[in-house]
Formats: sequence, structure tokens, C-alpha cells
Amino acid sequence: MTTLPATEWTQREDLAALVDALGAENLRWVGGAVRDTLLGGTAKDIDAATIHLPEAAIELCRAAGIRTVPTGIDHGTITALLQHGPVEVTTLRHDVSTDGRRATVAFASDWREDAARRDFTINALYAHPETLEIADYFGGLADLSARRVRFIGDASQRIREDHLRILRYFRFQARFGDQLDEEAIDACRELASTLGELSRERVAMELLAILGLPDPARTVALMQDCGVLGIVLPEARANERACLSALIAQEGSQNAAPDPIRRLAALVPPIRSLAEAVAVRLRLSRAQRARLVCAAERGAEDAGDPRGLAYRESLACARDRLLLEGHAIDELDGWEAPRFPLKGGRIIARGVAPGPEVARIMQAIERRWVDEGFPGPERIDALLDAALEAR
Repeated sequence: MTTLPATEWTQREDLAALVDALGAENLRWVGGAVRDTLLGGTAKDIDAATIHLPEAAIELCRAAGIRTVPTGIDHGTITALLQHGPVEVTTLRHDVSTDGRRATVAFASDWREDAARRDFTINALYAHPETLEIADYFGGLADLSARRVRFIGDASQRIREDHLRILRYFRFQARFGDQLDEEAIDACRELASTLGELSRERVAMELLAILGLPDPARTVALMQDCGVLGIVLPEARANERACLSALIAQEGSQNAAPDPIRRLAALVPPIRSLAEAVAVRLRLSRAQRARLVCAAERGAEDAGDPRGLAYRESLACARDRLLLEGHAIDELDGWEAPRFPLKGGRIIARGVAPGPEVARIMQAIERRWVDEGFPGPERIDALLDAALEAR
């Protein structure tokens, strides 16, 4: 018998209160918290499965003084708002119909039936909330030990149920996989084109999640070999894959945290129009789009003045461009861009009429100020005197 190690989260008093409210025999911990704890990692999100219908779970929690939110009640999920963090509680389910993008579900009462609809064996491990005994219906413990990501049942069928499982497979492979499951790889290769049927937001979410992992370079190469990367990011070529590997090495050597947008920039040729097209297709946020486009305009000259680059563009963009070009970012550590101290009123007070001429003078002085490394007020005065004398 395998049991979940007792950790800080399994001994939380607020979780014990939730178990008391729903009943220990009616609830199991499941998913990432169980998987990651078995691997010796830290559990982030705590998920539970229950035999109670959503409305009954809400009433039982209310009676115990636990607030809930019906976050996904149509699919059986409520969120219990506990002292040390929310917990998603989902009624046991089985799929009634699927079309590759969404599923129609019905509630169930059998733990194995609920496990059968999950994607990978390592995600279908259920822990009893009191004994911590693990229920493993599909060999997930053996796969976890072998560091193998394997679909539950027929891989092709599971992907046809939800096409996004292709990208989820590669994300989990990057996180947990040492061995490759040939059935999974063959199914992903065969059904890669189905990713084109998904919403751009769902594809972008998974792609960025993959790129945000510590070292996804090998997995990205595998995605390209399987024809998956060509569907979700056709701009990526072999040269860009090499750029991603080089970037990851730079991030590691300079203690820069992994960043999915920066890594996406490594996979897109440094051409502004291409970066804009990718940002639009993936429905990136305005801030993400700005960074991707700015990174596409990188060049060797960026290394000459990192702080000037950060002032003109942004600190985030400067770090992106320097890392992508293999340059040091230490000059930007702890640095904040100063505020340009010259105001238009000072120029007008020196006899320049309000209008475009004031703006022109300010811009010229600001460029000199940046090029000279942001000198103090005395130098600003001298630059202003020189600009006015040169009129």
C-alpha cells in the first residue's frame, strides 16, 4: 500500500475542517497536489473530488461555516474559500459526449469512473484525506516512478476528446518525463492538425506554460519533430530553436528567471511584422505584445548602453533584448530609470515661444542626457545653454 507523505498541506487545519464538513469517505485529494507531493515537490493548488453533488457540497460547507463560490458549477466544481487558500471541489464525473474542444459531463458516484476521464495516469491518483492511502486505478504510481507521461486508455481517443491534450502532454513531458511514451508521441504526431480547431487563447495559454518551464528546449524540439510546433507557431524554424537553447543558457548563467514571452521571442525571427502577427494570432495582452515586438527589434548595438536602452524602451524589453543577444544584464540589476529633469517651462522662460521648437529642444537635450549616462542638474543647465546658443 502506498500512502501520501504527511506534509504541511496534508496537516492544515482548514483542510481538516473541509473534510469534516463533507465526510472523509466522501472526499479524496486528487491531481497535482498528490502527484507533486509524491515526487517530493511542493503542492501549489489543492484539488478535491467528492461524491456529493455540487448543491449538496455547498450546503454542507455552509453548515460548517465554510464559504464557497460556484466557480464551475455546471461542470460540478465549487471553490471552498479556506483560511490558507482556496480548494476546488469537484463532483465525480464521466463524459457523456466530447467534440475535441469541450465535453458534456454527467455526475458519477464511482471513483474509478471519475479517474477514467482524466488525461494522464500520473494525474489520476487519489489520496484518502485521513489515512493518506493512494488509490491508483491506471498505473500512475509506476509511471511516476519511471518518470513517464502516459495517457489513460487509448492516446488517440483521449486526444480526440480534447485536442488541447496534445499540448498538455508536452507540458507534462517537459516537467515530469524522462522516458518517452511512443503511443503518446505517435498520437500527438497523427492528430497535430486538430490543434487548429482550438481557440487561440487556449493554445496560447498552454504554449506559454510550456515555455515558462525551467528548460523546455528539448520538449520544444520534440514538438517540432512531431509537427505540433508548426501548427501553433509556424514561424519557428531550426535557427530559432537554437536561439531558444542559447537564451535558456544565458538565463541560467545570469540568474534570470525563466520568462515565457522572452522565450517566445527567441522562437520568432527578429522581424517586427512577424512578432506583431504572432501576438495577434495568440491573442496576447497589450503588455505581452509590446514586449514581443520590442524584442524583435533587437540588435548588436543594444550591448553598448544597456541603461539607455532600458530608458528608451523599458526595463523588461532591455533585459529581453540583451539576453536574447547574449549580452550581460548586470548593469540593470536594481536600477530604476531616472526622470528627465528638464521641463518645457524652463525653455519658454529663456525666450523660446511655446510650440514645436520647445519640444525639439527638449528631445535633443534628452538624447544627449541619456547618451551621457543621465548626468546631474549642472550638466542639464549646460546642455540647455548650448542648445539655445545653437538656435
